[in-house]
Amino acid sequence: MIGISEIEAVAGRIAGHVVRTPTVDSPGLSELLGASVTAKLELLQRTGSFKARGATAKLLSLGEAERAAGVVAVSGGNHGIALAVMAAALDVKATVVMPRSAPARAVEIAEAAGASVRLTDDMDGAFALMTRLQQEGLTLVHPFDDPVVIAGQGTVGLEFAADAGELTDVLVSIGGGGLIAGVAAALRACRPGVRVWGVETEGAQAMSEALAAGGPLPVALSSIVSTLSAPSVSQLTYDHVSALVTEVLVVPDREAVQGSLDLADHAKVWAEPAAGCLLPAARQVLERVGDGARLGLVVCGGNVTTGDLFDWSRRFGLR
Repeated sequence: MIGISEIEAVAGRIAGHVVRTPTVDSPGLSELLGASVTAKLELLQRTGSFKARGATAKLLSLGEAERAAGVVAVSGGNHGIALAVMAAALDVKATVVMPRSAPARAVEIAEAAGASVRLTDDMDGAFALMTRLQQEGLTLVHPFDDPVVIAGQGTVGLEFAADAGELTDVLVSIGGGGLIAGVAAALRACRPGVRVWGVETEGAQAMSEALAAGGPLPVALSSIVSTLSAPSVSQLTYDHVSALVTEVLVVPDREAVQGSLDLADHAKVWAEPAAGCLLPAARQVLERVGDGARLGLVVCGGNVTTGDLFDWSRRFGLR
């Protein structure tokens, strides 16, 4: 289990490389949801998502031989962008493996940063290629199955705990589980009374299915939200979630896209559906916990184009 001392140590190492993102009360979201809402705006992080934290933490932990070998990662978009950009900043050669379903903009950004981008037919194939390239000598920077990466993501929770007012419930999106593992570890250490809720989209339910089965297992992927589409969680992230998280909620893709539109309309932020899914989940939380809730939302990323969001809106008949 990742401890607060490890998260604090990583926070010190990455401080000069990443942004301490704003934590803001949102009158618009508070009115929309009928409860106090505070948002941690990780979409304003370097590379447009929280992923810069874990990638930077891992890159800074590498020895000379590991740096010289070059690094490899698999990604549905944001981890690949983060690794490509931060590796370039630290003068490390990076290879990023993505499924063809990954946002075209993510591929463009990773390539523009100087990374070698390898595309596969699906996420299972991406993880398989990543493993093969690691076996060939590249240094793996896993998107979530790494204690250093989790500690890096945990710095989101460390800052949220320090900067937010009183909170009762914090909602965090889940792909492979690295973000929520780190955030939950930090929050439960700094604010023991706060409940942490995970959020997935239908067709990207690796954590909720693992919890139902009693451990990680492969899952079928069909969600449009590629940045949450891990083919399985890891034992490491599963252990953190099962011990520290109140419950994992699942929402349909349509509601996640509506959530992105609502974030734009009511919070004035342009967020991807991986963050938009927090709003329908917040309504579920409020139904369960009743009056007096003070919500915290980790708005994890904003790497979605206007075209993508408008296309999804048309597909789901949203206005």
